[in-house]
Amino acid sequence: MKSSKTVEKISSPWFAIRKDLNSKQRLILGSLSFLLPLLIWAFVSYTPFIWHPDVKLQLSADREDVTTIYSAGDRLSKEFFPSFVGAIQSDNAEILAARELGDVKGSASRIRRANLKVMRHITPVATANGWVTKDEAKDDSILYGIWQQLAEGSLEQKKIQLSDENLEIIKRNWALMSERSAEFVSKRLPETPLEKLVPQGVASNPVYLPSPHEVFYKGIEDFTFEADGDRPSMFQRYKHSLRIVFMGFLLAAAVGVPLGVMCGTFDFFSKLFEPFIDFFRYMPAPAFSTLLVAVFLAHDAPKIALVFVGTFFQLVLVVANTTRQLDASLLEAAQTLGAKKLTMIKRVILPGILPDLFNDLRILLGWAWTWLVIAELIGVKSGLTEFMDTQGRFRNFDSVFPIIILIGVSGFVTDQFLSSLRKYLFPWTPESSSKQHGLIGRFIYWILDRKVYDAPVNGKVNS
Repeated sequence: MKSSKTVEKISSPWFAIRKDLNSKQRLILGSLSFLLPLLIWAFVSYTPFIWHPDVKLQLSADREDVTTIYSAGDRLSKEFFPSFVGAIQSDNAEILAARELGDVKGSASRIRRANLKVMRHITPVATANGWVTKDEAKDDSILYGIWQQLAEGSLEQKKIQLSDENLEIIKRNWALMSERSAEFVSKRLPETPLEKLVPQGVASNPVYLPSPHEVFYKGIEDFTFEADGDRPSMFQRYKHSLRIVFMGFLLAAAVGVPLGVMCGTFDFFSKLFEPFIDFFRYMPAPAFSTLLVAVFLAHDAPKIALVFVGTFFQLVLVVANTTRQLDASLLEAAQTLGAKKLTMIKRVILPGILPDLFNDLRILLGWAWTWLVIAELIGVKSGLTEFMDTQGRFRNFDSVFPIIILIGVSGFVTDQFLSSLRKYLFPWTPESSSKQHGLIGRFIYWILDRKVYDAPVNGKVNS
């Protein structure tokens, strides 16, 4: 007779007090944790026509008696854009009125130069629609031919559609231009002012909010750039930033962990060091940047020192508190058995706090990443931060976002790796008790004196 086992699937409720979710639920929620912000970013980026924050110029013009010059690609607020268009239309009305009256002001050479600028304003439209290449767009004779073809209606408008108003302006301007010459000759441009092309634009995000695909492609472009002279590649910058973070943090850990253990174990060290450390941690570390540069000179040393200062004092207090959380019964049992102070630290305190200490260091490593941007700005700017600062000053925010994301990903991946490594590094903890101890676990056994953790055999501890 065949026997069948029925596997009962126990469904875990999504909202249960102090109850863990199953692996599938954790996977779903973990994915949504990243997907939801990305969807919000994409929604805001790809639907500017809904909230219409800015207008990105596709076609611009120069205003009379205004020093501010806008070019194609610039972003204007939606409140200002209509006034900009109205100002150009007003200028055109004055040009037409003066043309009818024959009241032309200014020298012929000045008017020709102004007309040449008007003619060149078609360049971004011509380039975007593929009528000319970027190199051809520098040739005025080719642009002159574009005006003719637009006036005749022989060009297909693909990406940028010129408004009916601009098409009429082009026809009227070409009528004046063709009267003077069928081909481009700068000295044969009309000596009567041409009408300006009316600005056109599309709804757009602010310059500081590029869309996800723009950030993605710009990131690939930046990271495929090879080192050129004094300009390092992005991978060289990344290696430099990693060096600053980890050297500063490792130095802080090398000094802070022993001090924190001593403060948490002996009240003598606690009362001697913790009051000052608690006071100093409220002091802004960036305020010491000038002092650090003066002491360590303007190389990487002050940057590493700033990461050290930013993490050390928090680290000591956290480690001291973790040490105090050790079960007091373990210490009492060790004292009852006659353990001396050094033995207690080696065989009771350190093994007892080491898993939690590892977690503390993993979390505090995140502090080091937050100090990276400030650290790389002191002295001689370097690393990822120097690139991010430079691009930000030029408002190239599509190059800034990949760096921000890279720093976040680096910190997150490091944290997740260390978190998953914990159960293998500390095989005596409850969460790893069911796992077989590999090479790393056995090495930790050896470091911490495996006799403490070996299971008794026939009532005796293995020697």
